[in-house]
Amino acid sequence: MEKDENLGKGLFQISFLASFLMADSRKYITSEELKNHNKPGDLWISIQGKVYDVSNWVKEHPGGDFPLLNLAGQDVTDAFVAFHPATAWQYLDKFFKGFYLNDYSASEVSKDYRRLVSDFTKMGLFEKKGHVCLFTMCLMAMLFSLSIYGILCCQSVLAHLISGGLMGCLWIQSGWIGHDSGHYQVMSTRGFNRFAQVLTGNFLAGISIAWWKWNHNAHHIACNSLEYDPDLQHMPFFAISSKFFDSLTSYFYDRKMNFDSFTRFLVSHQHWTFYPVMCFARINLFAQSFILLLSNKNVPHRVQELFGVVSFWIWYPLLVSCLPNWGERIMFVLASFTVTGIQHVQFCLNHFSSEIYVAPPKGNDWFEKQTNGSLDISCPSWMDWFHGGLQFQIEHHLFPRLPRCQLRKVSPFVKDLCKKHGLPYSCVSFWKSNVLTISTLRAAALQARDLTKPVPKNLVWEAVNTHG
Repeated sequence: MEKDENLGKGLFQISFLASFLMADSRKYITSEELKNHNKPGDLWISIQGKVYDVSNWVKEHPGGDFPLLNLAGQDVTDAFVAFHPATAWQYLDKFFKGFYLNDYSASEVSKDYRRLVSDFTKMGLFEKKGHVCLFTMCLMAMLFSLSIYGILCCQSVLAHLISGGLMGCLWIQSGWIGHDSGHYQVMSTRGFNRFAQVLTGNFLAGISIAWWKWNHNAHHIACNSLEYDPDLQHMPFFAISSKFFDSLTSYFYDRKMNFDSFTRFLVSHQHWTFYPVMCFARINLFAQSFILLLSNKNVPHRVQELFGVVSFWIWYPLLVSCLPNWGERIMFVLASFTVTGIQHVQFCLNHFSSEIYVAPPKGNDWFEKQTNGSLDISCPSWMDWFHGGLQFQIEHHLFPRLPRCQLRKVSPFVKDLCKKHGLPYSCVSFWKSNVLTISTLRAAALQARDLTKPVPKNLVWEAVNTHG
């Protein structure tokens, strides 16, 4: 018996010594050393303290190069967890450099956030997509058919006007499908998912899904960074902060956003021009799609993308030409653009009045940046179709892979976590969100008119408390 005990102790000591030697044989680097690997051709990231070299992967990354280029040189665990399913972890080993961070740590907020992602995964929420896509596709088919019927089979001017509005409604619903399919697989297979993307985005709406993903992923990574978030970079038409008056550089478009006299004139009236410009904001999306597809950037499925977009510019003008005169043709186009302008307004409501910053995105404050930079819009469940999931913008930014039908379900968990850590959870009515957006634009507009006035420390407060 005594021999067995001695043998057991000996084996334990050997096992302990072996594990100690293995741990000691690990190669470590510091966070400061990791920061040096943040340039094209030398991109390192850390996930849960393990260091990975993604220098060559950046060109193949499905989410585009922007996330890796702008998060390199730091720990990106929270961002990785947010954007990747559990199956993605198995592919990390081929990028492992053999180094570990010796000063790796996670904040209490990050730990709770990762725990939520794990809990939602166990509950199967990321896989339960409901029938939202099916209902939306059926609605789109109905809207498309009614619009064509109104043009080809009706002689009434009113019918033609309504047909234009229905086309705008079709584009709005196609936007929701494109948005969802860019974040997660809305169809049963990847092939069908790709078909749905090209059909609803490129072919029916004239907007490249490749451009949408490139732009939208950058927005998620750098939520409300004036220099890195393309969804805030709308000069010369809009500037939501007086910080834009310093002619900031857009690191997404790789150009300087000059605040010249022309821009100042437009910005000084932006609270009046916001809604009219939104009626024609789709033109910018058309242009941006072609700019990307005809550029020398690495665009996945470029031929498919071009085929879909070019097809749109064949059938849509042909359909418009079936109207009896130029007056009705212009009316139809204006109606379709004006109705879909509602969606462009919705894109702005969730972020324009929220907290902004001037700096590159970081990986260690993921939860804080997403909650501070996003605004939820309260609405009854029967109105979810209208907002397309954007009414739960905070939840969507924290869990971008979560199907739209699950966002309402996880909202209480997010509220509790924000309350626990003293973080804002901003939720207002649709009307109030419009008021906040216009107030923010007005505050910046008044400053643009008189640059001698001091810049307020908190523009959101200034926007809410500006009268007249």
